[in-house]
Amino acid sequence: MSTRTVLRGGSIATPAGPQRADVAFEGAVITAVGEIPARDGDEAVDAAGRLILPGFIDAHSHADGLLRDPAVTAALLRQGVTTVIGGQDGVSYAPGDGRYATDYFAAINGPHPAYRGGGVAALLDAVDDASPINAGYLVPAGTVRFEVCGRREGAASDAERARMTDLVAQGMAEGALGLSTGLDYVPGIFQDAAEIASLCVPVARAGGVYVSHMRGGYENNAAAGIDEMREISQLASREAGMPLPVHVSHLHADAGIVLAQLDALAAAGIDATFDAYPYIRGCTLLGMPLLPPEISALPTDEIVALLTDPTGRGRLRETCAQRASHSPSLGPAWPDMITLAHIAASDFAWTHGLTLREAAARADADPMDLAFDLLAASRMEVSAVMAVHNPRPDTELARIVAHPAHTGGSDGIFIGAHPHPRAAGSFARYLRLFVRELGTWSWADAVHHLSAQPARRFGLGRRGAVEAGAVADLLLVDPEGVADGATYDNPKEPAVGIDDVFVAGVRVLAGGEPTGALPGRGLRREAAGLPPLTPPVSADTPIYGRPQVGVSTVGRGLGDEDGRIADVGTPGTGG
Repeated sequence: MSTRTVLRGGSIATPAGPQRADVAFEGAVITAVGEIPARDGDEAVDAAGRLILPGFIDAHSHADGLLRDPAVTAALLRQGVTTVIGGQDGVSYAPGDGRYATDYFAAINGPHPAYRGGGVAALLDAVDDASPINAGYLVPAGTVRFEVCGRREGAASDAERARMTDLVAQGMAEGALGLSTGLDYVPGIFQDAAEIASLCVPVARAGGVYVSHMRGGYENNAAAGIDEMREISQLASREAGMPLPVHVSHLHADAGIVLAQLDALAAAGIDATFDAYPYIRGCTLLGMPLLPPEISALPTDEIVALLTDPTGRGRLRETCAQRASHSPSLGPAWPDMITLAHIAASDFAWTHGLTLREAAARADADPMDLAFDLLAASRMEVSAVMAVHNPRPDTELARIVAHPAHTGGSDGIFIGAHPHPRAAGSFARYLRLFVRELGTWSWADAVHHLSAQPARRFGLGRRGAVEAGAVADLLLVDPEGVADGATYDNPKEPAVGIDDVFVAGVRVLAGGEPTGALPGRGLRREAAGLPPLTPPVSADTPIYGRPQVGVSTVGRGLGDEDGRIADVGTPGTGG
């Protein structure tokens, strides 16, 4: 029998508020929740004054190639993130040999340390015993298209569409969670709704989800992107003979726009969720809002040649300035809205953390000319934090994240000397801002948004709850002290208040420091309604049932008079 670990003296989140409870687990599985008698050989962990929460699941992560980087995994664990969902925005390593994503998303995902081909199965295998954090994966539709159509614009032929659909079906069979698109990136920008819907048919049949960085720049253009998602879901559902759920990536716009569009999806009968990070500014490739897509689709050598040729550069300057000025997010003041996050060329390292206008002034250059210089010198490996011309207060963000379809997602990009603070701060910021300061969420709501709902949406099995039979991905959270440290000025400052983290029952963070244990796994999609994980739980084990919001509650009274949880029910029954 494996050693039993018992988290003693803490509290778990229930709809009635935090309730005192011990939590025991053996191996990777929670075996008891409640007042747990001690037994010889127990390893006890003092949880007094802290909440025992299920590990957080980052629904939109760009840590795909960085899960072996100790600095990245430490930043995630200190926020309580135990699982990331990669393959985002239609561009990542598999299928294929990974070279397209390594080149095009060099400033977002970077190179993968181990994957050189073998598809989704090989990419997920590369996580096993190599990271303290779990990872799930979405088949990236842009990479699929590149594998079949290369860099070509225009619609795919019927034969090409069939080959792409086969690649998606293979990825789903190997455990992918769904399909992602990035419709402002290349080659996704060249894919129409009908082509994407055809790729979603094997996703629907496998019980997966369609995830999209929508077309059109969000903000005031969000309605057009949502309408296309509706069309894709309906077309794919009709062809597959079963519904296709959708998930909107990093949904940002005024709260009234966001809520109205979610209502529109619901009215159309679409099962929809979304992620939204707790910041106003975004972050992406510098070339994406500036260069026309037909230029971005070219091989890097050709783009660099164009940007360094005086004639070609002159033709591009006005086109790119107009493109930025008409962006729904940036607008005419675009040089002031773009802060440089990562520049691969060391000669321009001095520009990190400056806006394009500030950097151009120091270089005595035109902002667009400087942008071209940065892109050419860095071989396109440049990212930037993007402000919006209509900043929103935190209370506006609160209206968005209060929606029950919201899931936590950082869109975290760790590459760069001056990255967006969302990579190091999002999940601690959710707790500080929306639970403790604004009261938008209860602690039970936080579990719903950050753990339970993403586990269900992405088919991650018995994760996202503190209950007997669930996977022991667990956090100890100081409810009064948890906070984000990262800011726009100091974007790498670590979060505080989450000092102890377990993944599959293995302690990966102890006293705020990584332990060096590597229990992370590449997670495959699991069907709904799974039986309890082994080892089985005995009938007399104290547990909580699973409520509708995905947190453990008591089916009868909430506890005895000193606040301890009563022993009730059987796993997953609620009483």
